[in-house]
Amino acid sequence: MRVLVTGGGGFLGTRICRMLQARGEGVVALGRNPYAHLAQAGIRTVQADIRDPDAVRRACKGVDLVIHSAAMPGIWGSRRLFWDTNVGGTRNVILGCKTCGVARLIYTSSPSVVFGNRALAGVDESQPYPSRYLAHYPASKAAAEQMVLQANGPAFATVALRPHLIFGPGDPHLFPRIVARAKAGRLVQVGDGTNRVDVTYVANAAEAHIRAAEALAVGAPCAGRAYFISQGEPVVLWPWLNEILAALGLRAVRRRVSHRTARAVGHCLEALYRVVGFRAEPPMTRFLAGQLAKPHYFCIDAARRDLGYRPRVSTDEGVRQLVAWLKDAK
Repeated sequence: MRVLVTGGGGFLGTRICRMLQARGEGVVALGRNPYAHLAQAGIRTVQADIRDPDAVRRACKGVDLVIHSAAMPGIWGSRRLFWDTNVGGTRNVILGCKTCGVARLIYTSSPSVVFGNRALAGVDESQPYPSRYLAHYPASKAAAEQMVLQANGPAFATVALRPHLIFGPGDPHLFPRIVARAKAGRLVQVGDGTNRVDVTYVANAAEAHIRAAEALAVGAPCAGRAYFISQGEPVVLWPWLNEILAALGLRAVRRRVSHRTARAVGHCLEALYRVVGFRAEPPMTRFLAGQLAKPHYFCIDAARRDLGYRPRVSTDEGVRQLVAWLKDAK
């Protein structure tokens, strides 16, 4: 089998590529960067932008399966950039698949597609999309996810995976930022500290994509559906973060603000940054306040049933590997 992985050099994409390679599959990684680490491992790389429909179409030639993990991440930035990359890029991938006869597409989505401003406590895939989003990222990912699922049909099988808060060695976003804020004394607990959230170790998130590749076919139970992916055991966010900080020799987070205060501050900062034209991400936004203060964990029974997904690496072991990597990265 020959597999094209968009965003193949990213945090999750690299794990997916290496797992596929270990299984003896032919892997092609597409992305804006050359991905020297993959090329050195013997994985073919294609340097291209998913916003370029011709480049995507060329990359899809001769491919049996596409795993589309490339995306514009973040909670701040221009709507156009998020839409051009996450929605327009996904449209290009779908068209590339159909033009080149690729029969299967796995889309890396996000649980944020169902996050509006309400707590999500153990919800399953019947949870509807909210009527309003607080950031361009979840809105654009939701639009792209719906496009992928609607493309499923009698000759083209699609599935969307929603891994939540991916962590582990090599993390370029989540924990390096948390640690940097903690070191600078700028990490503040939002809410009462009792909110439970789902997390996903990076190898488990990649494993979910492998299981989906095995299960996906025209008419399969998973075709045309979205699935939450996680460790299957939510953590209490702030005590969990404090345990990791303690393992790194850092002080626990002591400063606290209510969700209402953080949301109000985020609203003001968003307005200020838009008026002034700041490109940097505000230290607080309404979306971030909700993510830090409210429960957001999900039922993964459907992924267990239809994909055969099981988180092989425990949360404790994942944290141990994360901490070891963070210590080495100092």
